[in-house]
Amino acid sequence: MYRAEFIKELRLYGEMHRFIPAFSGFLGARIAEMPVNHRPRAHGSSKYGLTRIVKVVLDLMTVKFMDAYLSKPIYLFGGGGLALGSLGAVLAAFTLYNRLAHGVFVKDQPLFQVSIFFAIVGFQLIMLGLIAEILIRVYYDIKDKPSYFIRERLNIPDAENVEPATRN
Repeated sequence: MYRAEFIKELRLYGEMHRFIPAFSGFLGARIAEMPVNHRPRAHGSSKYGLTRIVKVVLDLMTVKFMDAYLSKPIYLFGGGGLALGSLGAVLAAFTLYNRLAHGVFVKDQPLFQVSIFFAIVGFQLIMLGLIAEILIRVYYDIKDKPSYFIRERLNIPDAENVEPATRN
């Protein structure tokens, strides 16, 4: 059972109906389980196979991303970008050390190309995170939606007449 206030706010695409409890939880709903009477299948066989498992796993990754990083995607993309960029810098420093200490030329060592690749991919991930941040902010501004829901207001006598700058 679901409350209409949560279900009306949900935007389900594709086969995301499996995750209605998770999406409701994102909106602040309390989730509980109730026992139900399952009956054995009367006719036919299950159509649930390996191809559907792949779809469910990919959808689950989407739900996890939306839970953890929807309001701050730079944390995921920027973190990955910083990690790859740092790894690229370490590999470039190692290549420079090999050149100066051991006389190994860059052309003899593919590690330098790998370090450049990591640095470029790291930079691209950081830029992707910044673009995602801008898109999230534009989305919430255009929809005029808060990125959160208030379940209950305490100690505010008339919440409708409170100035927007002081509203919680």
